[in-house]
Amino acid sequence: MSILITGAKGQLGQELTNLLTECGQSFCAYGSHDLDITDEAAVEARFASNKPDIVYHCAAYTAVDKAENEGKERNYAVNVAGTKIIAKACQKYHAKLIYISTDYVFDGEKAGEYLPSDPTNPQNEYGRTKLLGEQVVQKYCNKYYIVRTSWVFGKYGHNFVYTMLKLAQTHDNLTVVNDQIGRPTWTRTLAEFITYLVDDKVNYGIYHCCNDGYCSWYEFACEILKDTDVKVKPVTSAEYPTVAYRPKRSVLKLSKETGFSSFVNWKTALASFMVDKL
Repeated sequence: MSILITGAKGQLGQELTNLLTECGQSFCAYGSHDLDITDEAAVEARFASNKPDIVYHCAAYTAVDKAENEGKERNYAVNVAGTKIIAKACQKYHAKLIYISTDYVFDGEKAGEYLPSDPTNPQNEYGRTKLLGEQVVQKYCNKYYIVRTSWVFGKYGHNFVYTMLKLAQTHDNLTVVNDQIGRPTWTRTLAEFITYLVDDKVNYGIYHCCNDGYCSWYEFACEILKDTDVKVKPVTSAEYPTVAYRPKRSVLKLSKETGFSSFVNWKTALASFMVDKL
């Protein structure tokens, strides 16, 4: 099976390449400098030479606040136009497409867990373009897995865990919002899940992958810094405003019906990550 990865230099992309390498699978991995997914001719050339059977589309614009203003055009170009180009190429070359989406496609007003079938209602530009990306995948590609995730952290790239650890080096006290609830996701869990969908030939469709359990950003920060002397103070979103609106409760219902058995608790995943990052 020929595998192609976009966004190979990102958090998930690097985790995925490591996992596939461990499993002895060969693949072609492209970062943004190797493949501009908004360039249709460049995408066609890569697909023509690689003729992939499987495409893990990890490339995305993820600067949530910048997407509201100065990054709005790039946000759309990558998450919608670029995804459309990838989806059409997958259809042309009969490749399975795995598209990574987000909890931000929901508005965060549901009291319980969000099912893959629940109505979407994104409240920021990033969520809007990721939803549009889902829609172009469904429109242009027959063989696809759409995988929504949230609060991603891992060994590679920038994420909340690294931000907290870095701040802890220079601050004795930190404030973190406690009224936004979600599910942290270790990139290792996410990489294992998306490869599981393909390897076990799970039915095509929309799925949710995070680690089990849920928490607030404040609780997440407390767990990250529990072995330090840093004091973490809870604050409301109103006290810590951001450019882009964040859902208040975007707890995704885990797709356990797939048979995937590695939805470990987020605290367990965090502990494993803290060891792995060293």
